[in-house]
Amino acid sequence: MSTANSRLILGVWRIADWQMHPSQVADLVEGCLDMGMNTFDLADIYAGYRCEALFGEALASRPALKSRIKLISKCGIALVTPNRPQHRVKHYNTSSAHIVASAENSLAQMGVEQLEMLLIHRPDPLMDADEIAEAFFQLKQAGKVAQFGVSNFLPHQLELLQSRLDEPLAANQVEVSLLHTDTLFDGTLDQCQRLRIKPQAWSPLGGGKLSAEPAETPLGQVLARLGAELGVSREQLAIAWLLRHPAGIQPVLGSGKLDRLQQLVAAQEIMLDRQQWFELLEAAMGRPMP
Repeated sequence: MSTANSRLILGVWRIADWQMHPSQVADLVEGCLDMGMNTFDLADIYAGYRCEALFGEALASRPALKSRIKLISKCGIALVTPNRPQHRVKHYNTSSAHIVASAENSLAQMGVEQLEMLLIHRPDPLMDADEIAEAFFQLKQAGKVAQFGVSNFLPHQLELLQSRLDEPLAANQVEVSLLHTDTLFDGTLDQCQRLRIKPQAWSPLGGGKLSAEPAETPLGQVLARLGAELGVSREQLAIAWLLRHPAGIQPVLGSGKLDRLQQLVAAQEIMLDRQQWFELLEAAMGRPMP
């Protein structure tokens, strides 16, 4: 595999909605690599437990891609779905046996030998940190996962798990965007800075809502004015705003369209100054800073 994770990550949770032939998905992966984006985010449950198999079909159509990409997957959520008839109720499962089995299934579905990163998808009220630590140790020793992290964990939940691990967690994937700024103030990003954990931002464009933000709202007005001043789109501004944060946020992009991804990747060249950043934050919150 290549040596470094890209700053921007392609999330393929909607791969079933893209309605692409495996070769077209492989073309998309090639295009991402050409843009310097080598990291791809998946989870066992996405697309009704079909996401990893669909992505695996793309990799099988072009096996040379496997050595050029970094794969992130997640586990720990159990959905009620025809693909899992044994599940009577949606629940979380972070038992050691489930984590190991899920990771091994992810590898088999995608036809690869190692995940770059495995994340615990959500904090489990029945989480036994020692069990998770044992699963991580087994997977690391077997060479099946290079790094481990969490998703949607609050600082105290991450602290508990980290206390049982010999190696530092590598990531916390959380919701953060101009439409979801709570993460800036609840200690999550502060903890990431303190522990040098990379925060990954899911839904960095508010699940598409940012594109539809009315022009007359405070946020719509600031996006329009700064966009005109800098010659960029509102989506590019939103990504640049995340990239400006000192925690080193890694946005997880969700588009299956190469031209749109090219536009978002170009946001890495936009350098917002401190006042521009705060203009966007104040407009997003709908109130001035205290």
